Amino acid sequence: MSEFVLDFEKPLFELESRIREMKEYSENENVEIADEITRLQQKAKKLRAEIYSKLTRWQRLQLARHPQRPYTRDYIERMIDGFFEMHGDRAFGDDPAMIAGFGRLGDKKVAIVGHQKGRTTKQKLHRNFGMPHPEGYRKALRAMRLAAKFKRPIICLVDTPGAFPGIGAEERGQAEAIARNLFEMSRLPVPIIIIIIGEGASGGALGIGVGDRVLMMENTWYSVISPEGCAAILWRDSTKAEEAAEAMKLTVDDLLELGVVDSCIKEPTGGAHQKYDAAAQILKETILAELVELEKLPPEDLIEARVEKYAKMGFFNE
Repeated sequence: MSEFVLDFEKPLFELESRIREMKEYSENENVEIADEITRLQQKAKKLRAEIYSKLTRWQRLQLARHPQRPYTRDYIERMIDGFFEMHGDRAFGDDPAMIAGFGRLGDKKVAIVGHQKGRTTKQKLHRNFGMPHPEGYRKALRAMRLAAKFKRPIICLVDTPGAFPGIGAEERGQAEAIARNLFEMSRLPVPIIIIIIGEGASGGALGIGVGDRVLMMENTWYSVISPEGCAAILWRDSTKAEEAAEAMKLTVDDLLELGVVDSCIKEPTGGAHQKYDAAAQILKETILAELVELEKLPPEDLIEARVEKYAKMGFFNE
């Protein structure tokens, strides 16, 4: 996989490239420059910490979209033992943009559903860029109903630029499929944990986004619309997406303050795409800790708390 570097990462990338070149030169020419290499490594470590501790909302959004960021299947391969994937919604067909199945997370048997993007052009087309059709949401609901039947906790990994807005998807009931999931997930009698692992956009994210805990990884975003879409509507200019991102308050810090999400899952320094295994281990430990607390509640209390959680968001007058 070729290395992809964001603009704000370039000073660090250039410094690390220089360190690699010096190591190669030292080995090939048998020249002792260990002190200089150590000095540059310390400088790189300090620069890395400085860059990633002061990210703007737009820069975090760029990390959420990083082409090398781990996707749902990457986490499943590292966290879930004995994963058995389901296919099809028993109504129309299968949707590769949505993964659903069962396996073991540590010593717990769980159901796991999540959006899946692709990396190569062929994979992106196959996965429809992580934008599910109605059959994707119906497949997810099929897995979640089965999990409820056998009393298995449900883990949802959210990473989508939105539900697919094509004519076929609308003809097959895209809005109804998402609305049905919202309704059904609100009353499933098992623990449901939602994790935003990349992009959490609009109804595409909400279609598998109702749960007892909603967690966000550190470099992700969650909003009713993308910054580009917001800029196109407000200013009729999608190039103002960075300005829109700052105004939309779509990062984990913003949403914790607003009470929309419950906690932040820290990533390895530099983002989850730097260390897949470490990111997956952090995510696994976080989910298991949340399940310990949620499984203490009887089903009726679980549902009541879930409904109350969402009822507190926003306000209205009659």
